[in-house]
Amino acid sequence: MDLVVPIIITLIGASTPILIAALGELVVEKSGVLNLGVEGMMLIGAVVAFAVTYTTGNPWLGILLAAAASAAASMIFAFLTLSLSANQVATGLALTIFGTGFSALFGQAYTGKPISIFRSIFPEALATHPLWRLVFGHSPLVYFSLLLVVAVWWFLKKTRAGLILRAVGENDLSAHSIGYSVIGVRYAAVAFGGAMAGIGGSCFPLLLTPQWAERLTAGRGWIALALVVFAAWRPFRLFGGAYLFGLVMTIELYTKASGGTGGVPSEFWAALPYLATIAVLVLISLRRSGHSAAPACLGKPFLPTN
Repeated sequence: MDLVVPIIITLIGASTPILIAALGELVVEKSGVLNLGVEGMMLIGAVVAFAVTYTTGNPWLGILLAAAASAAASMIFAFLTLSLSANQVATGLALTIFGTGFSALFGQAYTGKPISIFRSIFPEALATHPLWRLVFGHSPLVYFSLLLVVAVWWFLKKTRAGLILRAVGENDLSAHSIGYSVIGVRYAAVAFGGAMAGIGGSCFPLLLTPQWAERLTAGRGWIALALVVFAAWRPFRLFGGAYLFGLVMTIELYTKASGGTGGVPSEFWAALPYLATIAVLVLISLRRSGHSAAPACLGKPFLPTN
């Protein structure tokens, strides 16, 4: 039990930032927009969360401003792609490059400086037993990610606004013809995706590594993007996929920490999560037979006829 509980807690922690960022991107793609800037927005959220928490000692404020900063960055992407019809793939990659550079520059003043982990909001007495620790011993960010899965599913499946968003992603011209603002809906979806990427990025300094380092997210934004495809744009399947990849990362961490690589180079274990991502995408491509669960308008600019 003393070994299993820490492994499960590490698994949950490793999965949380990917799950939050991927759920935001799922909503964005459901509206018909492909934003490849998730990694850059996560880095912006990570550095802002760290800086604000280090300066004020308030992690809640750090998370809020991280979400706001990443949402603001996503609006740059939205303006270029939705208002100016710029290429979504190129603009998303540019956003990632911008976020990487911004976080490296802004984070220089905080390199090596520690902050406190954002601990559970429940009394410590509830987490004394290992099994109860699995329920009450997590950061609020973990509980937020679990609630977000249900909230995104309910929004997309059970609400009128979710129906409109899906209609915009499937057939933007039809949605436009009956009076819905395609651009407005997509702006809102991109802003939400940016905010979730920022919160996902804030998990790294507040939940996983309470010390700033350049490229702190280590490519997790790209895994989040791949997970949306892996999950076929379904929130609960996305939840399972995030925890599957969290398990792969946990295996890598514990294998390296124990010093037992089994004769396999340590670089292989570091690359294992990304190799698993590539393998999953290859399997998905092989299993498709001309059918895709992707929204019909994904990545296509909106060009109204009038």
